[in-house]
Amino acid sequence: MKNTNLYLFVLLFIMASCAEDTMEPVNQTEDVTSGDYLQKESQSNAKAPGPGGGVMMQAFYWDVPAGGTWYNTVKSKIAAWDAAGISAIWLPPVSKAQNGPFSMGYDPADYFDFGEYNQHGSIETRFGSKIELQSLINQAHNYNIDVYADIVLNHNSGGDLESNPYTGTNTYTDFNPASGKFYRSAGDFHPNNYVNNDEGVFGGFPDLSHSVPYVQDWLWKRSDGVGKYYKNTIGFDGWRFDYVKGFGGWVVKEWQNNVGGFAVGEYWDGNAQLLQDWVNSTNRTSSAFDFACYYKMDEAFDGNDMTKLNGDMLWKRDASKAVTFVANHDTDIIWDKMLAYAYIMTHEGYPTVFYRDYEEWLDKDKLNNLIWIHRNKATGNTSILYTDNDEYVARRNGSPGLVVYLNDSDSWKERWVETNWSSTRIKDYSGNSSWEPVTQSGRWVKIQAPPHSYSIWSPK
Repeated sequence: MKNTNLYLFVLLFIMASCAEDTMEPVNQTEDVTSGDYLQKESQSNAKAPGPGGGVMMQAFYWDVPAGGTWYNTVKSKIAAWDAAGISAIWLPPVSKAQNGPFSMGYDPADYFDFGEYNQHGSIETRFGSKIELQSLINQAHNYNIDVYADIVLNHNSGGDLESNPYTGTNTYTDFNPASGKFYRSAGDFHPNNYVNNDEGVFGGFPDLSHSVPYVQDWLWKRSDGVGKYYKNTIGFDGWRFDYVKGFGGWVVKEWQNNVGGFAVGEYWDGNAQLLQDWVNSTNRTSSAFDFACYYKMDEAFDGNDMTKLNGDMLWKRDASKAVTFVANHDTDIIWDKMLAYAYIMTHEGYPTVFYRDYEEWLDKDKLNNLIWIHRNKATGNTSILYTDNDEYVARRNGSPGLVVYLNDSDSWKERWVETNWSSTRIKDYSGNSSWEPVTQSGRWVKIQAPPHSYSIWSPK
């Protein structure tokens, strides 16, 4: 049985507290976490993503279902992703690889077989056929969503055995692609008569030598080479470069100068300085995934120490070149993911949503709400207002801007903060708090956040 007297006492106390801070209840007809709210705030044109910028969807995960159905699966989701505010999708490597119908594409054999030649055990790739790939890309473009290709340039796999004069042994470096394009032999890999090695070898695979003019021609110079064919014929708008620790940043720079499009490199390192150095080595033609931010979020949210968010990250050094993420097909270590998504969607950088988080594991309505907030409210540079083990408060200083309050404790928290808004009514666009306080003439206001959750404040 409920204790009615206690209930009335608590209710009166809460009402008094709200009145003291000139707060009013949220209008419950405007549910900021609902799909209806997203429809009210039109964002159907993904290439005009609002003042906060776009959001990328990693449109696959490791070992997606085999059988050539994945492109059609992704195509079926494009309309919904567009409605949610996704502005670009990142696809897995699309060319035929050594393991044919079972490969995730990171062991590339024929760069021009998109699922149309019978080699390496199949005609289609794991993901589908060339026709299905182009249909997916066309569907994305119909919704003004960009499509990024995962490009594996460091290594090749699936070549035949041949006598290698540079090693004095037999090596699997004889590539005779069924597409009839970009034949390769021992001299196109390390060592060769141009150079013995480059920055890195992956998994013992033949290490492609970008110093060889023939390789450069086929990768980025020729009008019918890999880069220009993928962009101008297949229709890709940008690139995710795999394992860029394996070759110099000049390779990406040359690719970008010849081919163009958006670019992001997988420089897997938690050192923000090294990430910045790699971006600079491409002559700033490429962004980088912000692994420094990724590992700091893990320390902060899973290690229960929000002060870790004061640490060095790429977005703090070079926000326009930082691609932030919470999980990907290779690594998924953050358990407290909603706090992490609230962080990347409210801070600087280009945020990425992981397919399984969005479609399978997390609350899609909450993620849609965060995407909307990113696109419409997350503007300007960032000021960190407060941190301790349990709490983190930061402000985006643009227009309209926002204040984000992350609470990793077991209870509700309240805090006075300085905003950008004077004598302005604000609300929590996450819907987690019903307060609607008015900022003082000096721009200060009291806000709150629920336990193990967040609130995100901006003018009503």
